[in-house]
Amino acid sequence: MTEGPLSENELEWLEETLMSYGHEEASVIDVSELDGMLTAVLSGPIVVEPDTWLVAAWGGQKYIPRWKNDREMHRFIDLCFKHMNDIAERLSDYPDQFEPVFGENEVDGKTYTVVEEWCYGYMRGMALTDWSTLPEELKPDLAVIALHGTEENVDLVEEMTEDEYQASVDSIRPAAIRLYNYWLANPQQPLSQKPIVNGTKVGRNDPCPCGSGKKFKSCCLH
Repeated sequence: MTEGPLSENELEWLEETLMSYGHEEASVIDVSELDGMLTAVLSGPIVVEPDTWLVAAWGGQKYIPRWKNDREMHRFIDLCFKHMNDIAERLSDYPDQFEPVFGENEVDGKTYTVVEEWCYGYMRGMALTDWSTLPEELKPDLAVIALHGTEENVDLVEEMTEDEYQASVDSIRPAAIRLYNYWLANPQQPLSQKPIVNGTKVGRNDPCPCGSGKKFKSCCLH
């Protein structure tokens, strides 16, 4: 591995920062959801530029944080890229080591895996590009993630038995790997003027999405 995963302290700081600055109804607010979103961004049909997915992570331009200082801002961005690079390396070179960052919940002394946040993040990242040409044989893989990642399926999940729920959880990881491999082998040409969900393309003279206060052309564009 080139860089390796984030440390526990780095993950905790990243989660605290997301919760502190995120908007509950619009932003990514935990590491599990961020991990899912970045996995989808890396797995899609076209390359999503950082100025797009960074804005989308906060839920749009109006939710970009007002950072306490440049150090805090740069640490957040650096950790996001470090985590994204680790996901990318595992998906491409070490798929047997790829593990979605799921949450956990303890009920009556028993620990359960929580996948909803990760799947919601994946669907958020997927919405940044056009997946409409995904072949029929791979749509069940996307449906496995959408089952836990869309509001319309909440009732279906609640009606599942414990064994059915666990089986659906176990199918997410291999589904994500197959989706990544398909788009890696079948990249698409980006469409001009494609509307972006939860994000806005940043112009050269617009404020930089990193929150520095500088124009995009003078900050993260290069």
